[in-house]
Amino acid sequence: QVQLVESGGGLVQAGGSLRLSCAASGTIFSINRMGWYRQAPGKERELVALITRGGITNYADSVGGRFTISRDNAKNMVYLQMNSLKPEDTAVYHCYTQVFSGNYWGQGTQVTVSL
Repeated sequence: QVQLVESGGGLVQAGGSLRLSCAASGTIFSINRMGWYRQAPGKERELVALITRGGITNYADSVGGRFTISRDNAKNMVYLQMNSLKPEDTAVYHCYTQVFSGNYWGQGTQVTVSL
């Protein structure tokens, strides 16, 4: 079992920035992929960004070049730097990790972008 705890969400005006952090703990022998999903009311959960242990990244088209995902393997942490935020980015952001035992998501942190 793995626990994921996110932090860094909040309320920000359009064009602003936020940095999300996620700490993984529990039964972890190795973490392959880490990433971030988000879900807005009435919408499907979507993958925002993924990063492999080796640092290969993948982003949703919707975030363009505005978001940057990074990780610290030694600390079992993953981050999401979000710049040029838009109201459409408003959602609950969930940390994600892939380990041998399966896939895990955190409780989420609310990101609200106002006009």
